[in-house]
Amino acid sequence: MITKRIIPCLDVKNGRVVKGVNFLNLGDVASPVDLARFYSANGADELVFYDITASAEGRALFTDILTEAARSVFIPLTVGGGINTTDDFDRVLKCGADKVSVNSGAIRDPSLVGKAARLYGDQCVVLSVDVKRVDGVFRIFAKGGRENTGMEAIEWIRRCVGDGAGEVVVNSMDTDGVRQGFDLELLEQVCAAVKVPVIASGGAGKIEDFITLFQTLPGVDAGLAASIFHFCEVRIPELKEAMRRQGIPARIVQTESETGGKKHAEP
Repeated sequence: MITKRIIPCLDVKNGRVVKGVNFLNLGDVASPVDLARFYSANGADELVFYDITASAEGRALFTDILTEAARSVFIPLTVGGGINTTDDFDRVLKCGADKVSVNSGAIRDPSLVGKAARLYGDQCVVLSVDVKRVDGVFRIFAKGGRENTGMEAIEWIRRCVGDGAGEVVVNSMDTDGVRQGFDLELLEQVCAAVKVPVIASGGAGKIEDFITLFQTLPGVDAGLAASIFHFCEVRIPELKEAMRRQGIPARIVQTESETGGKKHAEP
């Protein structure tokens, strides 16, 4: 059985990790490189870096921090923010990213997903969607959640996967930072619409929220969260042990203190 992935998300603004509620009121957290090293050593399966204001500010994504972080960790790294062309894909991949996340860039140029998939492979292209209920309909938002595109979310996701997106990160703006659990209704619809890996984002507040996610929606491949990991309210080794006790497959990593200075992952 394929293990479920646990993925910390590092929202980066002005070279620092930040976190807010419902995409607003951003507060400083820590150095992205320091956090990346910490998560790599403590059981994270992957990391996601978002330069959260690159698209709204119309600039290229940071590269110096990305390069340093990529050299410091030994788990897959997905990077997004300001990805508007295949040249942006190329630049980010050359900085050490394993996968590239595209959101607003694909909305501006719907052909971008297909072009990038043909150049770099489906596995490199991650569709990230910011979704919010508007009059009872799931709508796609752009520019870091600042702009309602009017597009219906499920159909947009289905289209981009058909064009070659190999993975989908579903960011629920309704549950982001609220810590009352993942948006199961939205995620269920996405899982029914596509056959690629789906990553749930937005709403985790405690270990039980991940347990509920994977037990309720076994089609979800990974759970992504930010502040609860950043502030050690949920520790990844404890989360994964709880998952394993509930019969949810997880990659268990022993810390240095448990192995006399050596780290290894159990199969």
